[in-house]
Amino acid sequence: MNEIAIPSPLHDVLGKHQSGASLVLIGGVAAVALLATAPALVGIPVWRSAVAALLIADIAAGAVANLTAATNDHYAARPRSRWIFLAVHVHLPVVALLLGAPLEPALIAWAATIAAGAIVNLLAARAVQRAAGGAAFAVILCLALTLPDQQPALLVVSSLFAFKVVYAFAVDHGGHCRTGDDE
Repeated sequence: MNEIAIPSPLHDVLGKHQSGASLVLIGGVAAVALLATAPALVGIPVWRSAVAALLIADIAAGAVANLTAATNDHYAARPRSRWIFLAVHVHLPVVALLLGAPLEPALIAWAATIAAGAIVNLLAARAVQRAAGGAAFAVILCLALTLPDQQPALLVVSSLFAFKVVYAFAVDHGGHCRTGDDE
């Protein structure tokens, strides 16, 4: 395989090794998200635009990186780190503040995402975890689409954030430690 060694400070983001194709996909999704949200980055101070762009790219890249075997395996071996990951992900309200977008829809989407991510994480080692993650993501997406005062850029970021945290991250896609069918 054509695996690329990832520097240790980035193991929490990309795992120990990634394929070149995965890195291209991760970067490609981040670029598309930045293009989709570019209008919201115009007309605000450069520093706010730069920090918002970095957070948006991180959210979008994570939506793909968290699906890779390398990142999944990294967190499967470190269950405590999954909880830390959930605790530090305050990206969504911060992006809303940086963009000057209404804070209430971002807070609602963020709270729903973190709560759903925690519930899905608690289902680790259960066969229902993947379906629960998909269902929770679908519910949050429907919620986000119906929130008042939702700006297009924040809707893009909220949707990617929910996917990244609830489905791509909280679900163990490798099936580590599954105890079998629990339904």
